[in-house]
Formats: sequence, C-alpha cells, structure tokens
Amino acid sequence: MRTRTLTLSAAVGAALLAVATLPASASGTANPRSAQEGSVSASALLAKVTSCSQISSGKYKTDDETSATIPVCGKNGAVFWKADMDIDCDGQVTGKCSSDTDPWFQDDTAFHQSNGQALRADSLPYVVVPSTSSIWKYTSSGIKGGGVVAVIYNGKVEYAVVGDTGPTKIIGEASYATANALGIDPDPETGGADSGVTYILFKNSQVSPIESHSAAVSLGDSLAKQFLANN
Repeated sequence: MRTRTLTLSAAVGAALLAVATLPASASGTANPRSAQEGSVSASALLAKVTSCSQISSGKYKTDDETSATIPVCGKNGAVFWKADMDIDCDGQVTGKCSSDTDPWFQDDTAFHQSNGQALRADSLPYVVVPSTSSIWKYTSSGIKGGGVVAVIYNGKVEYAVVGDTGPTKIIGEASYATANALGIDPDPETGGADSGVTYILFKNSQVSPIESHSAAVSLGDSLAKQFLANN
C-alpha cells in the first residue's frame, strides 16, 4: 500500500454491480461479486457498532490532506472502524492492477498466498490495516494476516481477509475486488468511497489458505453470528 495525496471520488453506486454471484475458488482467481454474503445482515452488524470504545491511542486520517478523526474501536471478539475506502491494487500484476492502471502500484503485499506469491487484488477481497505505530498495533488486538473482516457498505456485507499493511497514520483501504463486490468503483486512481464504509475485524481469526474467498465467507458468517450473540 502507498500513501495517497488525491481525494477519491464518491462511489458510483450499486447499479454498476452485476447481481449474479460468481463462484469463488481456492486459487483466488474468481471475481466475487455477491450482493450479500453469508446469512447475517448488514443492519444486524451495524446495530452492534453504533458506539465506540476507543482502543487506539490516537486517531487516523482517511487521506493525507484530511484531519485525524477515525478511532479504532473495541468490541467483544472484534475491533472496528468507520471510514472511507481507498482502492488497493497492490500484489500480482494483472490487467486491472499494474503500474499502468495504478500510479501507486507495488508488486507485493504484506501477506502472501500459500504458494508464496503476493495476493491478487483484483480477485481477492482483502483489507489494509495501518502499520504498527504509537497510534495502534494491530497484532496486540488479535488481528493477523488472513484474519476475517466483515466490510459493510450501502446495506451489503462482504467478507474479506487482512491482506496488506499501509501507512501508520491513514486508515480505510481495501482491494479492488472488495470494492467491486460492494458496488464501489474499483478504479485504483479515481474510484473508492469517500465515507460510509464499516470494517469489523474478528480477533484471533485466520483463513487458511488466505487466498480462499469461500473459506473467508464460511468462517466470516460463523464469526458474525458469534459477534451478534456476544455483543
């Protein structure tokens, strides 16, 4: 992930999103585009994160030019934040993610597939967490690479994994595939959502292999049900 200096445009809306659910493969090559994943609704999850018990020592910016207003909040079994969504296209070079399509492109991710390769941003839903700093150390909260994240936007739930780390002072970024599945413009240069995205990261969870989106959905749905029961 890279630090961005541009303000991303608002989401173009779900009308651009195909309604069909495409199958996900363990290789991470399928493009997940479901309108709703799992059995737990967005409204049920959002009802549990209406207030914030701040666990971060400070707050994060959503972009370089914004002020720091976003805390990391704690709940039983999870941490969460509410922010924007910048588009991460880092990892494997593809037709949609490369230095030709993304001015900030990097050919690696903090966490890797089971075969050692970088993650594939245009097919695998993943979320970026801020690198360790005095503001927050994600590993101290039970968050690890491959951990399950429920990403909620515009009434939809998409399950992703923790796949990359970013700047120490900025929060709110996810892969091309995550945005695409939620009906957010996934263009790494001009896409994204300016606000309205909730990220719920389940503590001590880990998808294996990390590139299996179907495994993330299965585990995520189970953890979401536990989250509702315990909060």
